[in-house]
Amino acid sequence: MTVEKLGKPSAPVITSMFEELAKTNAFKKGMPFQRFTFVPHPVAGRSASVHREYIEGKSPITGKLVMQEIIEALTKPLNDEEKKMGFLERAVPRLLAPDTPENLHQRFLETGWTDGLPIVLPTEERVAKMLKGTSHRPDKVVGRMAPSSPHEAWEYTVEKVAINAVMAGAEPEYFPVILAIASTGKTSLFSSTTSFARMVVVNGPIRDEIGMNSGMGAMGPFNHANATIGRAWTLISRNLGGGAILGETYLGSQGNNLSYNNVCIAENEARSPWKPFHVQMGFKPEESVVSIFHGWGIIHQHGAGGVQKIYHRQMSTLLGSFCPFSSDTAPAGAIVLVDPLVARDLKEIHGFNTQEKLSQWLHENTRITVGDFWDFSLVRSLTLPLAQKGVEPFASWLKLPKEALIPRFPNPKGINIIVVGGETNAFWQAGDFRYQVSALVDAWR
Repeated sequence: MTVEKLGKPSAPVITSMFEELAKTNAFKKGMPFQRFTFVPHPVAGRSASVHREYIEGKSPITGKLVMQEIIEALTKPLNDEEKKMGFLERAVPRLLAPDTPENLHQRFLETGWTDGLPIVLPTEERVAKMLKGTSHRPDKVVGRMAPSSPHEAWEYTVEKVAINAVMAGAEPEYFPVILAIASTGKTSLFSSTTSFARMVVVNGPIRDEIGMNSGMGAMGPFNHANATIGRAWTLISRNLGGGAILGETYLGSQGNNLSYNNVCIAENEARSPWKPFHVQMGFKPEESVVSIFHGWGIIHQHGAGGVQKIYHRQMSTLLGSFCPFSSDTAPAGAIVLVDPLVARDLKEIHGFNTQEKLSQWLHENTRITVGDFWDFSLVRSLTLPLAQKGVEPFASWLKLPKEALIPRFPNPKGINIIVVGGETNAFWQAGDFRYQVSALVDAWR
């Protein structure tokens, strides 16, 4: 006799703001009539008494008592309609019918295939030219990408990446870098209510080969390679990764202006007194590498005084303002972008002969009280569950008195130093971007 094992009954409770998202995802998973109970929005930052009022009150969607809906979802037999299954099909033609450039531009805009800015129309001729930038076949699978873990991951080929590279205005010689970014499967349009951004840092010989800017104005709109490689990532995330559908696959409450080209820079290896970032990550100096970072934003900072500026103390002060939350997949971290002038001062005047030494100092001197740490809403939501599971150092921090001091960043390796800039002034910037992954560009030549 075969005994079928059934899962435990569940009754999903969702805030009303995400009604469309929840129902769309259920349809994509083959459960178009999944039962949901909706409560008022928002939840974050509200007291336990307000949450109790939500549960004891009525659904803003149906007007029924929330607890009654939960009970019915768990106990009421499914009707014929709720037993139906169906998946969302995503049929996309390879070619569009011929039309005027004006009409095609308008169609791309109205269909949501652009970033809101004019594009280069991806004709067969232009895509074929882009494909010459790699030795890989057009039908080779590059990777899979999703806006976030609850969403389905879309698979894409070299040709599909090439189409978006053309749209971004990139040149064929940039294509291996774009393919390397795409191979990571990391979306630049992460679906979160908190308006995340992304950053890509390029190291190795490819920087000079394609003329990327790592010096004066590197983080500004002054370089074709920097600008179009970063923009291609946005278009790939939108068109090949299912992102950027407002209210469904993009939930950033305010959005992030950095998402237009995602802070795409090359490290200034030639003027740096330290080893390049990709070498820190275990790659060889002669290898070309892209490295992906995830965060919210960057803050400009400069010191006061002359060449004896105490940069590292200023850095610890600024990094001390960043939210220190960690999750299962994202430990708290930061990135410090220093001009070569600052890097050399840090090494020659202050004795930081490696980036690791500076990161260690910042880790030890960027502290927060236990009480303030656990008071952050994101820490309570994402880090507290880790502590309760026994994950260190959070489990030990949970046992400390409120006035005890702990590192704002649990691991010094989470504080990364990148050298970039044109040496017109000894300035630096810092952001809450956390390192995620690196990929070899050379694998996509």
